[in-house]
Amino acid sequence: MTPAPSSPAAPTTFEQWQEVYGALPERDAEFVSLSGQPVRPLYTEADLPADREAAIGLPGSFPYTRGVYPSMYRGRLWTMRQFAGFGTAEETNERFRYLLDHGQTGLSTAFDMPSLMGHDSDSPRSLGEVGREGVAIDTTVDMEDLFRGIDLGAVSVSMTINAPAAIMMAYYVVAAERQGVPPEQLGGTIQADILKEYIAQKEWCFPVDPAMRLLGDMIQWCSTEMPRWHPVSISGYHIREAGATAQQELAFTLKDGLTYVEQAIERGLDVDDFAPRLSFFFNAQIDFFEEIAKYRAARRIWAKELRDTYGAKNPKSWLMRFHTQTAGVSLTAQQPLNNITRTAIEALAGVLGGTQSLHTNSYDEALALPTEDAVRIALRTQQIIAHETGATSTIDPLGGSYYVEALTDQMEAAAYDYFRRIDELGGMVEAVKTNFCQREIADASYELQGRIDAGDRIVVGVNRYTEGGDDRTPLLHIDPTLERKQIDRVNAVRAAREGAKVEEALSALRAAADSPSNLMPLLIDAARVHASEGEIIQALQDVWGSYTETPVF
Repeated sequence: MTPAPSSPAAPTTFEQWQEVYGALPERDAEFVSLSGQPVRPLYTEADLPADREAAIGLPGSFPYTRGVYPSMYRGRLWTMRQFAGFGTAEETNERFRYLLDHGQTGLSTAFDMPSLMGHDSDSPRSLGEVGREGVAIDTTVDMEDLFRGIDLGAVSVSMTINAPAAIMMAYYVVAAERQGVPPEQLGGTIQADILKEYIAQKEWCFPVDPAMRLLGDMIQWCSTEMPRWHPVSISGYHIREAGATAQQELAFTLKDGLTYVEQAIERGLDVDDFAPRLSFFFNAQIDFFEEIAKYRAARRIWAKELRDTYGAKNPKSWLMRFHTQTAGVSLTAQQPLNNITRTAIEALAGVLGGTQSLHTNSYDEALALPTEDAVRIALRTQQIIAHETGATSTIDPLGGSYYVEALTDQMEAAAYDYFRRIDELGGMVEAVKTNFCQREIADASYELQGRIDAGDRIVVGVNRYTEGGDDRTPLLHIDPTLERKQIDRVNAVRAAREGAKVEEALSALRAAADSPSNLMPLLIDAARVHASEGEIIQALQDVWGSYTETPVF
């Protein structure tokens, strides 16, 4: 009997596959990631890490590539934490209650631009901005009204504010104190990521060095007084919104975080005393697999750096826990209902990437603050992913994917390349001062916009498929009388307080600002006597001065 002819060996690498099947027709512009990286037609087992067991591992095990907890969403779902804030404290309190009534499981506070910049509502620089893109908070009285009827000992609260973060946290501590809730019972996060402000968001009050000192004071104070509180949420979100690539978001965010770790160690803190309470905040952009790989690489890098470079012995210090928000910059004013689809895809990337909490943007946010209907759809998007898609049925369903693991390795390598370049400049603080990160982001943003303008990067409804779908969208309009109401409110607080006690608190703050004393107890003293945010900022600027950035072109 004649033996059958032997079959050729099955291809196991992309190169072998290409030899068998030949070249594919190419549409090059469509096979480049959002970050401009080429994407191959095929990934195989050969693209997996050489030591895949060590690099990928299991969920809940070092280096946490597959997730920080063994059970992930089989144990419990991520926190659905929708960002909210507009007008005065009373209006935002109503929105908070609405969200809690509709199934939200944590609160996330958006502050208006004057509050973010350290200005009181009656400052000439606040004109026209009070309550427009977040809630106006001028004093402890506003903070009390913001959370009136909400048990601060039972709810997790996030506050997105940076340069004046220590002041807002002092207001929050005093507001909780007046509810009968001590600091050690408070759970939540304040962003306070000051390096990111100089890199991307541009909301600062002080020069870089004293701003870093203020953050260090807050981290140190929280390590003993607020053990359930995350005193900094190291934010890549705004870096990405400024135009960074996924690789830049990953690298600059992690390097900011590692710089804060170094600062705390230099203050004499043991890394295991504060590292478990550091958290992160990432963007979920529209390039689905690239985003998932970014989250996986972030966990792996953080775990290795905290354990091997900074000597953390507590496994909780190795865990990178992060919040995710879908990409505001991906939303389009044209055909805004398309944004529901974009947000759903981005949210799913966050979930499959292993996020601990999630905010889904509303479809109308390219036009205005979201309406209640749009907010409800955004929240329902998370609930559909959680309960209908099967995405939570198994832990890390993309683990071991040839493409995802190859992208994860590429992300990690790109981050370490940026770390090397930043270290050569003298570290992250010096890199920020010399505008290194700012230039890198500006170049990346310019390159991406060029691809969009040329039609090489398709944005549906903007540079392709533009017919129809631009019907008028109902918008939320902020009552213009709210600004006058808030100005009257802060003036009423000033009239009712004891002026001598306020001046005493501010004088003590000025004296301490020029000493090594921790400023948090003095900020809380100022909050108790109803010193306003603008007054506290001015007291510190009397000692530290302000900051002007060298422009980057």
